[in-house]
Formats: sequence, structure tokens, C-alpha cells
Amino acid sequence: MNKSLLTLSLVAAVSATSINAVAQDKNTPHVLMVLSSYGEMGADGSLSKPGFEFDELSKAYAVFKQNGIKVTLASPKGGEPLADKFDKNKPYNQAYSNDTTAMAQLKNTKRLSELEPSQYDSVFVVGGKGPMFDLHDSKPLQAIIRDIYVNNGVIGAVCHGPAALVDVKLENGEYLIAGKRVNGFTNEEEAAFGKKWTKQFPFLLEDKLIERGASFVQDGLMLNQVSIDGHLITGQNPFSTVDTAKAMVAALGLTVSELPRFKDDESILLVEGFFLDSSKAKARYLADKSSFDPMLLGISGLYQAQHAQTAYQLAVAVELMELTLADIDHPMLYEALINAQLKLNDMSGAKSTLEAALKKHGTAENLIALKEKVYG
Repeated sequence: MNKSLLTLSLVAAVSATSINAVAQDKNTPHVLMVLSSYGEMGADGSLSKPGFEFDELSKAYAVFKQNGIKVTLASPKGGEPLADKFDKNKPYNQAYSNDTTAMAQLKNTKRLSELEPSQYDSVFVVGGKGPMFDLHDSKPLQAIIRDIYVNNGVIGAVCHGPAALVDVKLENGEYLIAGKRVNGFTNEEEAAFGKKWTKQFPFLLEDKLIERGASFVQDGLMLNQVSIDGHLITGQNPFSTVDTAKAMVAALGLTVSELPRFKDDESILLVEGFFLDSSKAKARYLADKSSFDPMLLGISGLYQAQHAQTAYQLAVAVELMELTLADIDHPMLYEALINAQLKLNDMSGAKSTLEAALKKHGTAENLIALKEKVYG
């Protein structure tokens, strides 16, 4: 082959590759992931203002990446936003931190006011406490959400991320969420886990969503709940993140590619299983403990017991704590279990648990203090 012909062949090959790449890029859905810019670090190295939830970012990003979706990160101020405290050793956080493209985007997020909504097929608003302070009244974000929604794009948000939806209005002046099924971090969850920042909130998310005319759908305390109303998809708390992102992938017209299930998400699903069929859930746990996080199961039981509104909820909480005592063996869990047994008037169970607890933790003051309640 002569040199001229070879040159022409190479040019043709490069051009074809470029054309295919452009065509593929046009057919690839593009998701805008939005993070709060509110977070700030105090002089003592602790958060003086809350930021975004890193677990929710990393889990959702993993779903989008697994399904070949293009992702852009943005925030009100641009640049690198601050995350709330998180566990860097969790597999999804490690995966994100080891992804050079993902980390480069996080260190230099786009500024919301500089974005063109037509470039995106979807918006996913990451939670954390920060959105309650700077995303709920972000005019640029409201415009982006409205424009993408009216053009049949997919809107997703999880945990406190739905705060970004509360003031979004359509062209007819109605709130976007009016009459639609939505959820987010519940008042019950705020009472259990939000004590540090809740009193500074401009509103409680559940209350404001209902005030705007939404039909608020919720599951039990820190259980996985995803609400889908057309192209509006919302998740209740961090454990709803993966399923919220997967629902968005499906709404974008793609076949969802499954990720390996994470232990914390599997554990929360198992908690739900206890409410449906405790014997089956218990057998599943005992058959393969390695798939679950005993500490999370035990803590879930503890919080379920503290906030139970029915005897059945309390009974499920007791089962969860009893199941994980051998793996956790902590005085606080024994104390919570004994108090739950007392509420159920299970005096023999409370005595048996206290005796076992004192054999292992005989000097624990919280357990010693229970003697009078248990033995009268």
C-alpha cells in the first residue's frame, strides 16, 4: 500500500471512530448529581455546618457507572464541597475514592448557575443535612429541575435531597410535587437521628413536602422505601439510595445491570423481612451471616425498640437484638433488650437476659441499675 493510500485509510478509520464516539455519547443518558455546598469545617476539625452524605454519592454513582450513564457533579458554589463524616473503609466509598475520574469531578464540581439544563437527561439530588440549608431555596437548581422535568427527564432525590423539590414550581404556578407520591427523611427519623442539626432546619422535610401538596409515602424507621410517580423518584434515607438510582436507570429506558448487594443494604432488607416473616428472616441470617452486618442489625433492633408504636414492632425489635447479642455482646444492647422485654411484660425473658448480661458485664452501671426494675 502506498503512503498516500495508507494516510487516507488512517484518516478514514479515525473519522469513523470519532463519529461512532459522538453518536454513542449522544445516546448515553447524562445524569447531573447535585451536592450541597453548605458544609464547613470548624477550627477544631469537626463540622461547623453539615454537608452532603458521601455514602449516597458513592452508592448512586456506582449504579450509574455500572449502567454506562454519564455523570456530572454540581453544587451551588462549585469547587469541592464538604461531606459529612463517613466511613472510608466501606466498599462503595473505597470504590469511589479509587476512581480517579470520580474524585476529579468531586474536587471541581460545576456551579449550578452556570449549567444548561438541556444537556442533562436527569437530576439526582444527594442527601445529607446540607440540602436543608442551601438546596431547598437554590433558584438555579429549581430552574434545572423544572426544565428537565417538563422535558420528560427523570428527577431523583434521596434522604434530605428532596428538600430541593419543595419550592420547584411548574409553568402553571403549581408545585411540581403537588399531588405526587414522594418521600424523604421522615419526622420519626429526624427525632431518632437528627438531633444535632434539626433545630437549625428552616422546616422539617416531611412537613414541608406534605404542605406543598405531596402524598408522603413512608416505611418504618430507617427502612428502604422508594416512591415512584412517573419520572419523579424519591428515596427515604441512605439505605434507599441504590434502589432509587436503579429506578432512575429504568426510567431512563435502560435495562438495569445489577450491582453486588452491599452488606448494610442487605441488612436493612433483612430487618424488613423480620416484619414480614421473622422465622424465614432469622433462618436466612443464620444460614449466611457473612452477607449481613450484625452490628447494624443489632442497632436497628435497638432503635426500633426505642421508637416502636405497637407491640408487634417491639416484638420484632426484641428478635433482632436477641439474634445479634452473641455477635455484639455490648452492655447497651443488653440494656435495650431488657427494657423492651419489660415493655412486653416478658418478666422471665428480662430476668434471663439480665442474668446473662451481668455474668459478662457485672460492673456495667446501666445493667446494675436495672436490677430493681427486673426483680422488683
